[in-house]
Amino acid sequence: MRRVAKISAAVLASAALTFTATACGSTSSEKKDSGSDSSSSGGGKGVKIGLAYDVGGRGDFSFNDSAARGADKATKEFGGELKELTAKVTDTEADREQRLSSLADAGYNPIVGVGFAYAASMTKVSAKYPDTTFGIVDSVVDAKNVSSITFTEEQGSYLAGVAAALKTKKDHVGFIGGADIPLIKKFEAGFIQGAKETNPKIKVESQYLSRGSDTSGFASPDKGKEAAQGQLDKGADVIYTAAGSSGTGAIEAVAGVKGAWGIGVDSDQYNVPGLAKYKESVLTSVVKNVDIGVYDLIKSIKDGKPLTGVNTYPLKDDGVSLSVSGGFLKDIQPKLDEAKKKIVDGSIKVKTTP
Repeated sequence: MRRVAKISAAVLASAALTFTATACGSTSSEKKDSGSDSSSSGGGKGVKIGLAYDVGGRGDFSFNDSAARGADKATKEFGGELKELTAKVTDTEADREQRLSSLADAGYNPIVGVGFAYAASMTKVSAKYPDTTFGIVDSVVDAKNVSSITFTEEQGSYLAGVAAALKTKKDHVGFIGGADIPLIKKFEAGFIQGAKETNPKIKVESQYLSRGSDTSGFASPDKGKEAAQGQLDKGADVIYTAAGSSGTGAIEAVAGVKGAWGIGVDSDQYNVPGLAKYKESVLTSVVKNVDIGVYDLIKSIKDGKPLTGVNTYPLKDDGVSLSVSGGFLKDIQPKLDEAKKKIVDGSIKVKTTP
């Protein structure tokens, strides 16, 4: 069945209430090594949830943590068991297939691949386990038992570009992507368009931390810090990083420069305990509600009505949004609201490629 999922007010309210307590999953000191796994039980029969994380895993303060929040919320509400496996930077397709297959063999349902890297492996594995429901975040797998959980990243990034253009004092901003791939190009495209349509004179630096099949750019805070420092040295004073845990390094670099701002991604990075000492430099974050997508899929299994097909979470349904923690956007909020309205009503068409 193909359908577009809508985010209910009740789910959004519940997610908002639980956000602070579950904002990061674990601190950096608690974070598991790549390739490790863990399991927890919520009691009762519940649902057996399998999460196959992208590189960085739980504790990345970003994308994977958002997925973890959704699974944690479902486990708390429905009981059952949560099994977590984490990708390594050196993973091959065979590794990803084995990770998904091991969860299916153990009876986990649903099984969620957190990240586009699982697309090929999930296509193969889902065909072998037709009675298991799979979910993939940020990619589309055309199979009867797969829910493709997608977002309009470019729309949230457009608003980040507007914010950057209105907050920069140097008419110079920067974008850092984890890898030069179509998904991250959506973030870059929206950001550049939003910035330049707000201030045509603005200069935008763009840089990627890895290329092609190399995913190390999503799990290298040192690379993020170095890239951000380079853009700051060139004169940028607002830097948006879409690079998983590498973004923590970029935020650290920005925090070392008076008057500079960082823009976080996926999770509200102002409220991440592990980044607390840098939070006054986090202007906003482009929040992608992966947690709600994951929760919706798990709930559908609990209800006996599995979600399948492409389930998209757009700006108009708060699938993506700008965080307002810290209050740094108050002076420009009317302009951000105006831009959001134009995106939602179609007056502004946001590009998906730079």
